[in-house]
Amino acid sequence: MADRTRRVAVGELELAYETFGDAGNSPLLLISGLATQMLGWDERFCDQLADHGFHVIRFDNRDIGLSTHLHEGGIPNLGALLRGEAAPAPPYTLADMAEDTAGLLDALGLESAHIVGASMGGMIAQQLAIHHGYRVRSLTSIMSTPSRQVGQARPEAQAVLFLPPPTDPDTAAERSLTVYRVIGSPGYPLDEPRVADVARRAFARGNNPAGVARQYAAIVVSPDRTPGLRELTVPTLVIHGEDDPLVQVEGGLATADAVPGACLVVVPGMGHNLPQPLWPQLIDEIVAHARAAEVGPATRA
Repeated sequence: MADRTRRVAVGELELAYETFGDAGNSPLLLISGLATQMLGWDERFCDQLADHGFHVIRFDNRDIGLSTHLHEGGIPNLGALLRGEAAPAPPYTLADMAEDTAGLLDALGLESAHIVGASMGGMIAQQLAIHHGYRVRSLTSIMSTPSRQVGQARPEAQAVLFLPPPTDPDTAAERSLTVYRVIGSPGYPLDEPRVADVARRAFARGNNPAGVARQYAAIVVSPDRTPGLRELTVPTLVIHGEDDPLVQVEGGLATADAVPGACLVVVPGMGHNLPQPLWPQLIDEIVAHARAAEVGPATRA
């Protein structure tokens, strides 16, 4: 498959991105989660969204993949941060990552877009909507939460986040399989060949364990977004797996409860991934939500 990756300057950073579909269509921007490169949004998933008449954009957040790695930020003391102990502040927060997203829209010449974020990407999307609501045509927050205190991970799910980092493509594949066997969707079979393939490709594109730690630290130190979400006027869809062990369903319930008029979809059998058998439902929900937002504030059934 031909490499469609492009890079663009966003402030002092360079962000890597890819597009799908006709550039003249309504833009729909996908934001990835913790430790997840743009590859986490499957190319076929992106193509299917594009087939519904959207110009789909996926990108690598700062500190991962082919985007700028902030090595000068050092390695945060995650243990101290998680325990609430005194520790040096991490080099950035989710608000900074939301500014990256706004900067990417600027660099692409887009005043606004439909914004879809998963996990940490949902947190970034929420922050973008709070600070730059006019840039967000619609917000879709998937398997996310307004605060890390809500929907906290089960112990076994938390534990896999701290597995030793991979040292080569094969250990990257093994690690990713171990992670998704714990946090994936119990109601659907895990596509192990795809999980392993994505992990190997991600390792080759840019392995950066310290960057993942900095992203995690950004989550830990970022404040509760609930007050800001209560002020949103952006059309909002919240999708959450009923069986998510990493960000438990309470996170999605709290997000939907905070945003006035938000639509909540809780999916039985879904965990902290997007299994292919659920793509038709998920894509239909995202597309219907975006289209409804484009025609105005009409109530969605």
